[in-house]
Amino acid sequence: MTLAVVMLAFLTVPMSISGAAVALPDIGADLRTAGAPLQWVMNAYNLTFASFTLVAGSTADLVGRRRTFVASAGLFAVGSLAAAAAPGIALLDAARALSGIGSAGVFASGGAILATTFDGAARTRAFAALGSAAGLGLAAGPTLSGWLVGALGWRATFGTHAALVAVALAGVGYVAESRAAQRPRLDVTGAVVFVAGLGALVLGAVQGPEWGWTSPGVVALLATGVGLLVAFVVLQARSAAPLLDLSLAKNRRFLALCMVPVVSTFGFVTLLTYLPTYLVGASGLSPQRAGTVLLLMTAPVLLAPPLAGGLVNRGVSPRALITLSLALFAGGNAWLTVIGPSTSVAVIAGPLLMVGLGAGLSFGVGDGAAMSLVEPERAGMATGFLNTMRIGSEAIVIAVYGAVLVSLISGRVGSKELAVRVAAGDVTGGASGAPAAGFTDALHIALYGTAAVCVVGTVAIAAALAQPRRRVAAEVGAADSPAPTKVT
Repeated sequence: MTLAVVMLAFLTVPMSISGAAVALPDIGADLRTAGAPLQWVMNAYNLTFASFTLVAGSTADLVGRRRTFVASAGLFAVGSLAAAAAPGIALLDAARALSGIGSAGVFASGGAILATTFDGAARTRAFAALGSAAGLGLAAGPTLSGWLVGALGWRATFGTHAALVAVALAGVGYVAESRAAQRPRLDVTGAVVFVAGLGALVLGAVQGPEWGWTSPGVVALLATGVGLLVAFVVLQARSAAPLLDLSLAKNRRFLALCMVPVVSTFGFVTLLTYLPTYLVGASGLSPQRAGTVLLLMTAPVLLAPPLAGGLVNRGVSPRALITLSLALFAGGNAWLTVIGPSTSVAVIAGPLLMVGLGAGLSFGVGDGAAMSLVEPERAGMATGFLNTMRIGSEAIVIAVYGAVLVSLISGRVGSKELAVRVAAGDVTGGASGAPAAGFTDALHIALYGTAAVCVVGTVAIAAALAQPRRRVAAEVGAADSPAPTKVT
């Protein structure tokens, strides 16, 4: 029951990300809004989700992981219901920000609950199942939301998210409470500095494409974010009860495992975000057909985590599986450069399956391996840090990737305004076929760049996860040495 409760919540949270994106056109038409206010339906959620995850994880260790899970899931449900009932875009954006705070607590406390409930092979299976649940939510979100929007309207999307979390809350009585043995006061100053710093950094990245990366507002936000995060590290080093124990970040293998979702953002999430636009705009597919094609990339995310967990329990090295998964991101993105406006699905099926398999192998196994390196007392803090890396990188990388894509398209179509429309899937205007060709060239360059980033990430993470040579030598020496003779 513990696993089922956490899995249902983990399914709903990413569903709220990918599903809301599909509802945006109908939200804009119904509330008579467009542009930045409409886009903040997504941005507000991502901003608070990224900013509050670490705080929620450390809070869970102090006040109780189940208690934090219940409060956070309830906050998510309230935010979703408020979004479903919002009469205007301002209240809708505020409700989404509230849901993002709840999502941060669900992810941080949910992972900590599993880390302290299960051990050994059971923990590996639990985190593999959790990876499948998150992948299912991410993949099913657009399909379910599209059906709900078409049948009942966009408000039904947020109402369904609230209902799913309410079902999960009905089973929390079966979840055991746990907390750290020593419970000092929460580092409120550190929490405020961290939330403000990461929030400013993410906000600067989100607004960069719209305001311009060299605009005073964006530069000020990015500089403020970096400055506050540096101040946060200094505060944590001096704090007797830090929000983030810096020894976690100094653990080379744990930090490497926290970088796995960052590479996954480059190799998988960027494609999940921008490839549908290309398929609909440049390739001329219907949204339904594009969604079907993307199943080639999302289906392995549902099937591979249990396979990976089973392999680990049979003795396969998690390091080997994680290295393979990241290498598949690099190979899949480079291979996907075969795509063009008239390319058949059969031609791109191979690279899409490769990328999806890479995501499926890393989902769950990486998180489980990271949590195995942390003692139970710091489980919430560790999951908070891990998911901060995941959600924060998604918000920043997706914004930067989109800005790079627009810039590359602009250099080929000769107009930034046209490039923005082309990147959004509108390939009308300009010379015949030029927008689609420009979109294709820009996507190819972005894919090669992503592949290069994934290669660097693969090598760096594989090296960091390797056992120290001195430890290996000591183990070999101990195995080869004869048993000591007992002296009488």
